[in-house]
Amino acid sequence: MKSSPLIAIVGPTGIGKTTLAITLAQAFSGQIVSADSRQIYQWMDIGTAKPSAAERAAAPHHLIDIVPPDYVLTLAEFQERAYAAIDAVHAQGNLPLLAGGTGQWVWSVVEGWGIPRVPPDQSLRAELEAEAQTIGAAAFHAKLAAVDPDAAAKLDHRNVRRVIRALEVYLKTGIPISAHQQKSPPPYRILMIGLTMPRERLYLRIDNRIDRMM
Repeated sequence: MKSSPLIAIVGPTGIGKTTLAITLAQAFSGQIVSADSRQIYQWMDIGTAKPSAAERAAAPHHLIDIVPPDYVLTLAEFQERAYAAIDAVHAQGNLPLLAGGTGQWVWSVVEGWGIPRVPPDQSLRAELEAEAQTIGAAAFHAKLAAVDPDAAAKLDHRNVRRVIRALEVYLKTGIPISAHQQKSPPPYRILMIGLTMPRERLYLRIDNRIDRMM
């Protein structure tokens, strides 16, 4: 039975996800779990729009400033850390609010993506990238289609980086990445909140935020 609540806030950069998350956290005894692939890094404050000291004091935040800049935090590790943070918030009797600018990270949590626990192999990736450049993106994509047609059907042949990852997983495990990626929804009652606004207004907000960070 899905009894533990989770609110997930999504929307484009600069639209106000953090502000809304803090408002909800204050109103409903919440804590914020960040889903931002840049705010995880210590010392990288300019350009990442991390919550200010005042904002962090207004509501507890998780998964911000957790690793040094040279650390490669994979999607799989983020998902594990996010579930642990959400469960810790529940254990304290509080409401977790998942918010951040990396959509893939948010959806990996709320949909329970199966993520291959295959660490990046930079040497293999370099070989595959060289092959893609030699034979062309379309022919390289066909190599994936031969071993994992389900994954190939979902990937644009021009997205060579993701085709490389799919082939990397297959070559390292012998199992197609599509077989690894079965979804298993987490045991939460999830409320998704999507934010939007006119593009011109959003661009102005982003410009103003950049000015504040400089």
